[in-house]
Amino acid sequence: MKILIVEDEAAIAEVVSAYAKREGYDTVTASDGLSALEIFSHEDISLVILDLMLPKLSGEEVCRRIREKSQVPIIMLTAKTGESDVVYGLDIGANDYVSKPFSPRVLMARVRAHLRPSASRDNIAAGFCADGRIEIDPERVEIRKDGKSIPVTKSEFLIFSTLASKPIRTWSRDEIIRAALGDDYDGFDRTIDTYVKNLRKKLAEPGHENGWIKTIYGFGYRLDDEK
Repeated sequence: MKILIVEDEAAIAEVVSAYAKREGYDTVTASDGLSALEIFSHEDISLVILDLMLPKLSGEEVCRRIREKSQVPIIMLTAKTGESDVVYGLDIGANDYVSKPFSPRVLMARVRAHLRPSASRDNIAAGFCADGRIEIDPERVEIRKDGKSIPVTKSEFLIFSTLASKPIRTWSRDEIIRAALGDDYDGFDRTIDTYVKNLRKKLAEPGHENGWIKTIYGFGYRLDDEK
């Protein structure tokens, strides 16, 4: 597996690359946003570690452009540490968010969590859910609506699949985190709200403006499986 490290501070890029190689990963680095996109278009990249404050093209724009053509895991590594920054990063397609200064060991734990097969994925049953029009394909890590693939991130896929697991029930945010994202997840529980908002936007249509996900106030979320 190859990791793309996008970081304009050479010392940080070298440290991250050294730790990644120690874990057995191949690495390639880019010091600006345009170079990162060029490398991504020609290399077989398994995961991106992305700084936000970059020369030539911002990390946010790099994330958006990668998301237009790939669902590869993206970990933002940045000095922007406000909760609004974290939510915004997840909104534009990042899978995880690590704040500077950071522990390289913790960063590598996040990398391993995103690159290893998810334990929850083994429990996902292929088939249809909701009103029979939404198909979950665990092998392709894909959600299809009326036969058309819906672009979702891995975390979004796992969260929707968790909500669709039988029997249909209400899940708290903490339960969703443990079942879908695993014990290694160290984000805010409220980021689940951001993932749900993104799923609703992608799956919404007349009659199902909530994207087949109900909010159960005071409890959490439940799949809207009513026809």
